[in-house]
Amino acid sequence: MSEQITSIILPIIAALPVILICLYVYQKDRNKEPIKLLLKLFSLGIITCFIVVYSSEIIANFIPFFHKKIDNMNLFELVIYSFIGVAFIEEFCKWIMTYLVGYNNKEFDEVYDIIIYSVFVSLGLAFFENLLYVLGEGSIKLGISRALLAVPGHACDAIFMGYYLSIAKIYSLKNNKKSEKINLIKSIVIPTLLHGIYDFCIFSSYLIFLYLFFIFIIILYIKAIKKLKEVSNIKIKLPSNITCSYCDSKVDE
Repeated sequence: MSEQITSIILPIIAALPVILICLYVYQKDRNKEPIKLLLKLFSLGIITCFIVVYSSEIIANFIPFFHKKIDNMNLFELVIYSFIGVAFIEEFCKWIMTYLVGYNNKEFDEVYDIIIYSVFVSLGLAFFENLLYVLGEGSIKLGISRALLAVPGHACDAIFMGYYLSIAKIYSLKNNKKSEKINLIKSIVIPTLLHGIYDFCIFSSYLIFLYLFFIFIIILYIKAIKKLKEVSNIKIKLPSNITCSYCDSKVDE
């Protein structure tokens, strides 16, 4: 295949899975969210890439083996790196963007909305990350594998994040702050665990973890789609002026 054709195909392969998943999640919303808001969240996801890199460098100063090549890490180091050095940093940064912009936004008037917000933030990061990997390597094979695994993986993590944020919002409306906080914590912890398992299986050189990876991916996709459908069918309407559960002030934007 000529370089000219490859240079045309690679950006398409990198962007297409992101666009398709965004459209799939968006079309399940009964009352569509403002495009301006979704573009803002997607852009914040791209910005999150830079925050993740900066944060990773800072944390690596305190955990020296994070500077090692993955092949040179022992099993313990690989677990810590997968779950903290990659998964937690990425998911926490995405969570911050989703929470600050989406959780108390006046447009968040249906519980499904926060899943859309979470997915758009996550896929903003996945889009930029995908471009760097696919265009950097110049590999169509890599682009296809990431389209089937990495990008949907980011989306699935985001669906679980949004799912628990939606439950937290329901509890906040019932003025049950304890249950709200528990689900806010879950909205960080669960995606981090899922992301960490994904990365550990990919990074590990043991064949058994590669087999477990494909089983994990199938279960993850099925569960994520089930959660997506479950929340999209909830018809609870949220008040247009959201009250922040921590400061009791009205949030209009």
